[in-house]
Amino acid sequence: MTTKRALLAAGAVLALAGCTGWDPRTGKIEDAGWGEANRQTIAAQVIDPDPQYEYVDPETSGLHAAQAIERYRTDRVKQPVTTSTTQGSN
Repeated sequence: MTTKRALLAAGAVLALAGCTGWDPRTGKIEDAGWGEANRQTIAAQVIDPDPQYEYVDPETSGLHAAQAIERYRTDRVKQPVTTSTTQGSN
């Protein structure tokens, strides 16, 4: 029974070792993708200090914001222009 367990354990170790890039001569993991998930996660969390965007943000000003707030307070809100996304006739 003990020999059977030892053989099963040895087989499991060999099977698991076949899935890695471990080089028994150097004792190092040679797989180039080792830790790639961690590197991708870290890269996704790094903030670019000088982002380059393809679009331009619309200009805003404190004066326009203050005027909009005042219109809201006095119930003189500008009604938005009605737009349609469909063209043609029915």
